[in-house]
Amino acid sequence: MHQILEETQRPWSPEEFEARLRSQGRTYHDLHPFHQRMNAGKLTEEEIRRWVANRFCYQRSIPLKDAAILSNCPDLDVRRDWIARIIDHDGTRGGEGGIEAWLRLGESVGVSREELSSERRVLPGVRYAVEAYVNFCRTRPWLEAVAASLTELFGPNAIRIRLEAMERQYTWIDPAGFDYFRTRLEQAPRDAQYALSLVLDGFSTREGQERAVAALSFKCDLLWAQLDAIDRGNTQPGREYRSDDE
Repeated sequence: MHQILEETQRPWSPEEFEARLRSQGRTYHDLHPFHQRMNAGKLTEEEIRRWVANRFCYQRSIPLKDAAILSNCPDLDVRRDWIARIIDHDGTRGGEGGIEAWLRLGESVGVSREELSSERRVLPGVRYAVEAYVNFCRTRPWLEAVAASLTELFGPNAIRIRLEAMERQYTWIDPAGFDYFRTRLEQAPRDAQYALSLVLDGFSTREGQERAVAALSFKCDLLWAQLDAIDRGNTQPGREYRSDDE
């Protein structure tokens, strides 16, 4: 019994720890039926617009969660590095950054900037999931929030497949709108590797390592829940989530 207890408390080796983190990719949202239909070219124009409009709620919250991580991080060097993520999404002036690129994606699929920014098409389930993620990053230790961001380990391959599918199967979309995905193919691997090194170095106990894996699992669940809501569409009686010209 004593030997079993020691084994359950023994810290994982860096290789074991990384393998546990990467194993969470089996629940990443690229496997969701909605994304599978997207990649197969089976979504309607309205479904694409619904996804773009609802995903914008998440996109514009990414700098907020990164600012929350910064506010909780006591390490000056990490803060200097992490702030680049905010700049990637916000830019340093108008017309720059990932949020601007997503607004252009909206225009390319027929959703205006005003409609995206108003968030009037955002479904309750999506809003709840996004707010839960930002709140997690505000209230949990900063390294746990960094661990939650490690969905970026799984993102590049999913983005690459999505970009190819969209360019080939959704020819009604202006290809200029895909710049967001092209940029993330460069940014995400860099960001993921840096965050992974922080997590592998920062959690030295088994209890801490398990919390890191749980944080990443939480983030995967959150992304899946967003797609569940988007896949169902408007199921709340008395509320409409439609664009003005539909």
